[in-house]
Amino acid sequence: MLDEPEPSSNIRVSPLKNFVAGGFGGACLLLAGHPLDTIKVRLQTQPKAAQYVLYTGTYDCLRKTVSKEVHSQRTTKKSQTNTQKVTQTTLKLTENVPSSGLYFLTYEYLKHFLTPEGQSVSQLSTPKILLAGGVAGILNWTIALPPDVLKSNFQTAADGKYRGLVDVLRTLLREEGPKALYKGFNAVFLRAFPANAACFLGFEVALKGLNIIAPGW
Repeated sequence: MLDEPEPSSNIRVSPLKNFVAGGFGGACLLLAGHPLDTIKVRLQTQPKAAQYVLYTGTYDCLRKTVSKEVHSQRTTKKSQTNTQKVTQTTLKLTENVPSSGLYFLTYEYLKHFLTPEGQSVSQLSTPKILLAGGVAGILNWTIALPPDVLKSNFQTAADGKYRGLVDVLRTLLREEGPKALYKGFNAVFLRAFPANAACFLGFEVALKGLNIIAPGW
């Protein structure tokens, strides 16, 4: 993928390097995936009513969200809007940068699986790195989506509506059935592959750069 002065297999990868590179990858994940993450949460938490559906699907939610944001920029004080966006981005960075390490176990397995026999993992091409990262993201969200739906519903519910996450689960299953746990499915999986591919590509680029400029870490 990148030219190196020596094979990375000969360079010790310290926990500090993994943390810094993982944090950089987490920032790439946020930049690539945050817009569709917003769509995902809005689809997951929209009110369910037989007479009126706020969003008919991923594209409809995206269109209405963009329209609403443009209108908000015109009617809201610019400084206030920018402050809110900076705060939201800071919170998302705080969440994503340290937690991005959770993806690496699956990713490392897929990297080794995709490496041809007799070759070093450090020689893996950019397309294979993107494939490993994207697939790792999809597998992660297949398991993580139901808990994420519960969290989103609990966080956005009116005060006192739910006694806890178990109550959220019981209510969703009673009112909407098991499919409720996969609300926002299309937006999640459209986001998962490119966002996580970007995350792990960023990790590899940063790690190789750190091995060059700070080999003693």
